[in-house]
Amino acid sequence: MANDRRMARVASLIKREVSQMLMDGIKDDRVGAGMVSVTDVDVSGDLQHAKIFVSVYGTEEARAETMTGLKAATGFVRSELGKRIRLRRTPEILFKEDRSVERGTRVLSLLSQLDQERAEKGDPLEPESDYQADLEEGAAEADLFSDEEE
Repeated sequence: MANDRRMARVASLIKREVSQMLMDGIKDDRVGAGMVSVTDVDVSGDLQHAKIFVSVYGTEEARAETMTGLKAATGFVRSELGKRIRLRRTPEILFKEDRSVERGTRVLSLLSQLDQERAEKGDPLEPESDYQADLEEGAAEADLFSDEEE
């Protein structure tokens, strides 16, 4: 079983090589339907399996088409990895769609929308809450007591 550092190095090499293949190696038109980027690679402890997480930018049908094209190109990607990376055995490849970037963008847009709604209502998030006022009042009292001790 490989150690963590070796697994991370192999994952990094696979990520770099697959990213390069996505730019100029894979000739399948379906893969070019959406903008594709490799977000992460997860390699098993025995280096026999690799999950390649890809983010696809585009419409829902472009995503589905791109994932179909990537699954069809799995054999080609594995053979190219075998040529480009010197490993005893080339890992089995599995492409997974990564939607974390999309979810993050969605959360940010929702937060922005809430902020706009608060500003329109005239109810901005006030930094001077009762809790904040109590803290400042307590700090002022602490200053009064510290002067008495001296």
